[in-house]
Amino acid sequence: MDRHLVADAERVVEDLGELNQRFRGKTVLLTGAAGFLGSQFVHYFLRLNETALVASRCRLMAWDSYARGLPGWMEALRGRSDLVWEQRDVCERASLGEVDFIVHAASIASPIYYRQHPIETMDANVLGLRHLLEHAVARPVEGFLCFSTSEIYGDPDPANIPTPETYRGFVSCTGPRACYDESKRFSETLCVNFWQVHHVPVTIVRPFNNYGPGLKISDRRVLPDLFRDVLDNRNPVLLSDGRATRTFCYVADAMKGYLRALLSDHRGEPFNIGTESPEISMHALAELVIQVSGKPLCVVFQGSDDPHYTTDNPQRRCPSIAKARELLGYRPTIDLPEGLERTWRYYLDHPVAAEG
Repeated sequence: MDRHLVADAERVVEDLGELNQRFRGKTVLLTGAAGFLGSQFVHYFLRLNETALVASRCRLMAWDSYARGLPGWMEALRGRSDLVWEQRDVCERASLGEVDFIVHAASIASPIYYRQHPIETMDANVLGLRHLLEHAVARPVEGFLCFSTSEIYGDPDPANIPTPETYRGFVSCTGPRACYDESKRFSETLCVNFWQVHHVPVTIVRPFNNYGPGLKISDRRVLPDLFRDVLDNRNPVLLSDGRATRTFCYVADAMKGYLRALLSDHRGEPFNIGTESPEISMHALAELVIQVSGKPLCVVFQGSDDPHYTTDNPQRRCPSIAKARELLGYRPTIDLPEGLERTWRYYLDHPVAAEG
């Protein structure tokens, strides 16, 4: 397993404490297992099995279509009895067998890529989810985690920042990001109604700008792009005016929230998972990446060749995590400078990645 992801998995295991026991002897189905968040779940469950905390190991069924490529770390895991890899398209109906927990993380989340594959993106978020929910009706499960997104809020008005789960959003249904935003919104509607009608124990999480080890340098989101520039000794480029602001949540912190949501009794409702501060501009973020790298570089601003690169891109994105803090016991602890330092060390070890 990747040493950076193992170190983060150990932090998650430590944070969950006795909650880890809920997975003892259980079978977990994970979709999108080769992706950024999928890789975190794989490393968590396998590292959990290697500790003395769980007397009876859990079994992980890991599905992925490999549409974004085959991660190198997967090869070292083949042959483990507690891990079953399958190349599966979640949109194709298939028999799952008996599973205790379902984590649906199969989706294209990078704007560059989901705009290139809009129909596949919508299918994974709606059709694939529907198949899994129907399975959970026929064969009840203990827990079901559905990944939504902070993008369902669109571009919130200032009165709703930090943004609570009760905010209904301001989203275009026909814009260049709509394939992702609107299909995620509908995925939440599916989850709520399968809970209300069929009592499928599904909980929804809305990630806010996760980053860290496991996020491929070729992902084309802002932080991998900035780190790729500094790795290549280029001045980091921003394809905007740099004034848009975000909060960024280190992925090990986010995983604590996701697993707590999966194991909670709060069904048919969403939780923001992220950090409330600092809300930082893209310009300031690029400067911080340069500082972490220690290289004598400077930020460069230039226009994108894509006329819709910033269309419908929110100017501010900052969550309220009061609900997750109160109901899940969620406590992010890794600040942005420390998280960026850990991410930088990961990219030094992984300077290239398949485009997919």
